[in-house]
Amino acid sequence: METLLEIRGLVMKAGKTSILDLPSLDVYKNEVLILLGPNGAGKSTLLRAAAGLMKPSAGSIRFAGEPHLTDLEYRRKVSTVFQSPLLLSDTVSNNIATGLAFRGLSKTEIRERVDHWMDLLHITRLKDRQAKVLSGGEAQRVSLARAFCLETELILMDEPFSAVDAPTRQELLEDLRNILSKTNQTCVYVTHDIDEALTIGDRVAVMFGGHLHQIGPVQNTFDHPKTPEVAAFMGVENIIPGVVTGVKEDVLTIRSGNVTLEASGQLQAGSNVFVCLRPEDITLYSADEEIRPSTARNRLLCRITGMFNHGSLIRIEMDAGIKLVALVTRPSVEELGLKVDRNVYAVFKASAVHLLAARGIASVIQNQ
Repeated sequence: METLLEIRGLVMKAGKTSILDLPSLDVYKNEVLILLGPNGAGKSTLLRAAAGLMKPSAGSIRFAGEPHLTDLEYRRKVSTVFQSPLLLSDTVSNNIATGLAFRGLSKTEIRERVDHWMDLLHITRLKDRQAKVLSGGEAQRVSLARAFCLETELILMDEPFSAVDAPTRQELLEDLRNILSKTNQTCVYVTHDIDEALTIGDRVAVMFGGHLHQIGPVQNTFDHPKTPEVAAFMGVENIIPGVVTGVKEDVLTIRSGNVTLEASGQLQAGSNVFVCLRPEDITLYSADEEIRPSTARNRLLCRITGMFNHGSLIRIEMDAGIKLVALVTRPSVEELGLKVDRNVYAVFKASAVHLLAARGIASVIQNQ
């Protein structure tokens, strides 16, 4: 893939404290790269540095093949959308046209571009309305139109939809996804929301504490996290340290404390691992009933220790000698009569387990 932006040896400091340390990162042409991580991960700092708004303490950010751009030349290649729309006290159409006027475009071209982007973002009816009376979602659509109409090589977005309500956010995400797919605009998008990453991203860079932990295609990173930190952030609530005690073809036997698990994989006996299992991949059965025939290799007798609302699902916490978490529908909770201190079987397939090789955890296993 063709590289558009090259980041090398980037260090950002606040006083003597390093807030970002990024040895290398490439942004590919025509991709949507998601910067994903919790608050304080360094995502917004990286975005502001890429926008030319912050000077690196060390390292470089440059467009591929153009190492000698002036600050002004660099910034003209980039447009930004922030969480707050930052609109002028003017009409919608004049707000969108502002950047184009600064770049010296003719009135005819400005009008054509503004009309085009108002149409794509469904705000033509708002063109003469004052920005100060817009709703949050309307204001952010104006902000998007203002950035896209500049037709820069790179567009940077810093959690642009985090301040709007859930239905508006979903509409904006769908419209943005359609626009990005039609225009092939290169975009770097900051978020801490996995759903946003899965909706619009091509690749995702997962960051913690100013460091890059993993980068790759969004779905692949979601399915195959490389560290316990990434796994936890990607929604893997069951991360269990263990040791491989047996290998038979592609099925591994893993011991964690007094509990034996089976997983698909290709590791040697004696390997230290983390067993990663998503809560939605666990099926629960009443301990009072016979389990229906299943290809699932793992069947653990558990005691329910907690039950909590989790949106449309119920989060079930269990003790099987290891701690497990499952997500169950409300009808299933009622059908199975689930309640705290009730015994259940937790059933899951060996193929549902994602294994992370680990070091230095054997003592932890032995002491469980």
